[in-house]
Amino acid sequence: MFLVGLSGGIASGKSTVVAVLRELGCAVIDADVIARQVVQPHSKAHQQILQHFGTEILLENGEINREALGNIIFSQPEKRQLLNSITHPEILKEMLKQVLKYFVLGYHYVILDIPLLFETRGLTRFMKYTVLVYCDPPTQLARLMKRNGLDVAEAEARISSQLPLEEKRKWATHVIDNCGDRESTRRQVLRLHAYLEDSLHFLWARLAVGTAVAGLGGLVFLLIRHFIS
Repeated sequence: MFLVGLSGGIASGKSTVVAVLRELGCAVIDADVIARQVVQPHSKAHQQILQHFGTEILLENGEINREALGNIIFSQPEKRQLLNSITHPEILKEMLKQVLKYFVLGYHYVILDIPLLFETRGLTRFMKYTVLVYCDPPTQLARLMKRNGLDVAEAEARISSQLPLEEKRKWATHVIDNCGDRESTRRQVLRLHAYLEDSLHFLWARLAVGTAVAGLGGLVFLLIRHFIS
């Protein structure tokens, strides 16, 4: 099994690509979903966030108000780094658990949907392939304004807080151009899926694991035989 990193930018259309991949039966691990899970009330990360950000970021049910917390870290980079230092280790642990689950189930590959894949960069070394969902700056701006009801200045500020898609494009092994219609994007995803399915890296990984297991089994057999005789 090998890992495929998937990323994009705000309003670039990554959710559309993920929907097609899930429809094709791919194993997709969503870092955003995990990020919400690890900060649920009574969790380790939840308690640490309250210690550093205070109870004013809580909703009435005790959950973290993501919008309020987002407003804080959006304007204060040091607060964003602090939050990342709290949540990222917990997110990575849960992602690893899910990767192992899919490995045991025999999946060919696992797609890790990570919004900040190219910003962190450290994670890319674990990926056999990295996929960027791309759209040009004017399209990205227009989509974000329409989706979130923002004016030009607000939308540009949100976009500029992320690494530009053109920069991310340099680091991706595969690019899905989402500037066109949904059918065009779907065709690109189908081609990517076929490429990944045809990859032999899965076979080599399975052979390596099989060899290791066989070797371990042989060692255990020899030890048992030694102590019995």
